[in-house]
Amino acid sequence: MISQKKIRILVAKPGLDGHDRGAKVVARALRDAGMEVIYTGIRQTPRMIVETALQEDVDFIGLSILSGAHIELCSAIVDELKKNHMEEIILIVGGIIPEEDIAALDKVGVKRVFGPGSSTRDIVDFVKNSPRP
Repeated sequence: MISQKKIRILVAKPGLDGHDRGAKVVARALRDAGMEVIYTGIRQTPRMIVETALQEDVDFIGLSILSGAHIELCSAIVDELKKNHMEEIILIVGGIIPEEDIAALDKVGVKRVFGPGSSTRDIVDFVKNSPRP
């Protein structure tokens, strides 16, 4: 029997936002679905997030952003991923993201945005069904 590599996902709270309950709920749901989850904690810089992603050899980075700085933070993380030749990592974002900002996030490289009211089942399903290299 061929064993499939477990999905590894980094859950991070970039910027100055200190509210991490939602990130912890999502991290637990992903873990309970059989994934390996690395949680960075709060107040992470884009560089810290990408360095951790590199060290942990993750398939996904999931960001929880409530501060309103989602476009700037996601752009900085994508830039760091490119600098480190890590463009294959799938970036997803959850939090308070206005509908009108989703196109801008898509343009910088965010693969999916989960806004308020998104179910953990939808997040788990997206991660499980996303093609990985």
